[in-house]
Amino acid sequence: MQSKAKRPAPSVEIIDTPRERPPRPFQIDKLTSIPFFLVHIAAIASAIWIGATTTDIIVCVALYYIRMFGITAGFHRYFSHRAYKTSRWFQFVLAVIGGASMQKGVLWWAAHHRNHHKFSDMSEDIHSPKQDGFYWSHVGWILSNDYDHTEWDRIRDFAKYPELRWLNRWHWAPALVGGAILYAIGGIHWFVWGGLVSSVLLWHGTFFINSLAHVWGSRRYPTTDTSRNNFWLALITMGEGWHNNHHYYQSTANQGFFWWEVDCSYYILKMLSWVGVVWDLRTPPAHILAGKEPVSDAVSEVVSEAISPPVPPAALPTA
Repeated sequence: MQSKAKRPAPSVEIIDTPRERPPRPFQIDKLTSIPFFLVHIAAIASAIWIGATTTDIIVCVALYYIRMFGITAGFHRYFSHRAYKTSRWFQFVLAVIGGASMQKGVLWWAAHHRNHHKFSDMSEDIHSPKQDGFYWSHVGWILSNDYDHTEWDRIRDFAKYPELRWLNRWHWAPALVGGAILYAIGGIHWFVWGGLVSSVLLWHGTFFINSLAHVWGSRRYPTTDTSRNNFWLALITMGEGWHNNHHYYQSTANQGFFWWEVDCSYYILKMLSWVGVVWDLRTPPAHILAGKEPVSDAVSEVVSEAISPPVPPAALPTA
C-alpha cells in the first residue's frame, strides 16, 4: 500500500542546471496570438455584460474540470507518458476532450512535453522559468512563432493513428463543435460561461504547471530541475500540482504519491479501471516513494521505454 511507504524528508536540493544562453527573444506569432487575446477580451467583456446565473457557473466549472481531465489524464499522463493503457476508442475520446481545451493538437502537445522532460530547466527546455523567465514559461512560448511544428520523431508511437493525426491537424475542430453545441443548448449564456470563460480559466490553470509549479511550492525529492509540489495547484489541475513528485518519477498514473496528496485525475482513472476502460495503471514502487532511487536513475526513465516499435520515418507526416 502506498500510504505505508516511508515519507522522505523534504528536500530543497536542486542539481544545478546553469543558464547556458541568454533568454529567448519574445516573438509573437500574430496569427496565433490575436485569437488568443480576443478570447480573453471576449470572455471578460461578455461575462460582465450578460452576468451569470447559478446554472452558468455550474456549466463553467463542469466544463473546466471535464476538459482539464482531458489534458491531465489524456494529453499528459497517457499520450505524453503512457502511464496506463486503454483502447483505441477511448484513446480517441481522450484526444477529443483534451482538444476541446484549445491547447493545439494532441500530438503536438505530447511531443513538446516529452521534449520538456528530456531537457527540463536546461537550455533546450522550451518553457523553463529558470532559463527564460516566468512570463515566457507561462504563455510566451505558446505565442511564439518558433514552436508551431509537431516534433514527429518524439511521438512516433501515436503518430501511426490516422484519427490522431487528423485531430492534430484540425485541432480547433473539437472546440468549434463544442461551442456550437453549447450555444444550441444554452444560448449565449452557456457559450460565454461554458465556452469562453471556462476556456480562459483552463488555459491558465494548465499553464501554471509550466510556470508557477517551478517557482512556488515545496520540494520532496532532489531533481535536476526546479519542480515543486503545490497543494493549491493540485486542486485546480486535478492532481498536476504534485510536480516535484512527477519530475522525480514520470511514468506513473498518479502524481499524488501519498494518500493526502489530492489527485482527482488518478481517482477517476482508478474508477475507470474497475470497469475495464483503462488498465495497467503504473504507480511508483516503494523505493521511489521513499526517495531511495539515485536521482540520475529516477528521472531517467524516459517514455521511450514504453513506446511501441518505431514507425518508419517515411510513414511520418512532414508538417
